[in-house]
Amino acid sequence: MVAKRSTKSPRRVVDPRAVFLNIPYDKEFQPLYLAYIVGIYQLGLEPCITSGVSGGKRRLSRILDLIRSCRYSIHDLSRVELSPYGLATPRFNMPLELGMTITWSELNEDSHDWFVMEAAPRRLDQSTSDLAGTDPNIHFGTVEGVLSELRNAFVHRNAPTVPQMVAAYRIVVNAIHPILEDAGTQDLFAASVFKELCLVALKASRYTAGANA
Repeated sequence: MVAKRSTKSPRRVVDPRAVFLNIPYDKEFQPLYLAYIVGIYQLGLEPCITSGVSGGKRRLSRILDLIRSCRYSIHDLSRVELSPYGLATPRFNMPLELGMTITWSELNEDSHDWFVMEAAPRRLDQSTSDLAGTDPNIHFGTVEGVLSELRNAFVHRNAPTVPQMVAAYRIVVNAIHPILEDAGTQDLFAASVFKELCLVALKASRYTAGANA
């Protein structure tokens, strides 16, 4: 007798340290992108971005898989604005991925926590009024603001100070040129470059923690 094949999907393993970063991939955002990478490692967590996901699935499916595998996610809506190039079109990727995350979180309670970041106070009330009642973390578009708001989002007893985090950030910034040169690209968001930035950020996190112990 042939055994019946289960139609249930295998239980997805959620990485308790993984943080999905839903951010704009453009040159102007690069300083904040680096701040997110550094700050997340400084808080004992690990950042994940879409470009770091390989596979043959369509992009949206890969993004959903990544969201489902991460315990946390950060959604930066500070750049939901009209594109300065080509047709003047709003940037919908970040709100779309936030919507996917909220749906996943609602259907799977206690498996995912999400945070919204913004640069301007009260702008979320106008751009995404359905999020009324959600308190975004306001970073004012600065590196120090991102680092400070990460500490507010992921509160724990041994969190490093913002000056410690800035020191680690500077270490990563100084490593950018050789990383890009070795990768043969100027794309700071490329998968191989992201991986190297993460390694440097992790080392910088350990170094600054030891220097201030």
